[in-house]
Amino acid sequence: MATKKKAKRRTKPKKAPVSKLATRSKTTVVRKKPAKKAPVRPASPKKAGPTASGAAKPRPATPPAQPVAATRTPSPPPQPAPAEERIGVVTHYYSHLSVAALRLESGTTLHVGDMIHIRGHTTDFSQRVESLEVNHAPATEVGPTDDFGLKVVGHAREHDVVYRVRP
Repeated sequence: MATKKKAKRRTKPKKAPVSKLATRSKTTVVRKKPAKKAPVRPASPKKAGPTASGAAKPRPATPPAQPVAATRTPSPPPQPAPAEERIGVVTHYYSHLSVAALRLESGTTLHVGDMIHIRGHTTDFSQRVESLEVNHAPATEVGPTDDFGLKVVGHAREHDVVYRVRP
């Protein structure tokens, strides 16, 4: 088993005693001057109202008006027009193609030429159905079991609601 050798300490040479002549003299502390305060502005002269005797009557003191906190009430969700019927929901939007994938609710069909209205949180536009595609094949009519794509004129988002506008 190897043993470690202790490191030899170097001894520091003793310092010579400091004579009083070699001591430092104290330096004076330089303090900053306090900043000047802005001059006090005189009060604006109050307009004297016309009085019969010429002397100003004291007015009763009124407390300052409290600012009313502006509370913003949330807007209600947009309601469809009475001539619209909910037919489905947007499931996906392909922005580079401007195509929305839709899922129809049960019991509804959609034809080429129908007028639809797509409404959501930031979406609100109407258009006529120009083309429908089911599995990349053009179609003239789609039912609730078909997953289909629809060319749209505006930006649609997932969960936007699709309405059929009745003439």
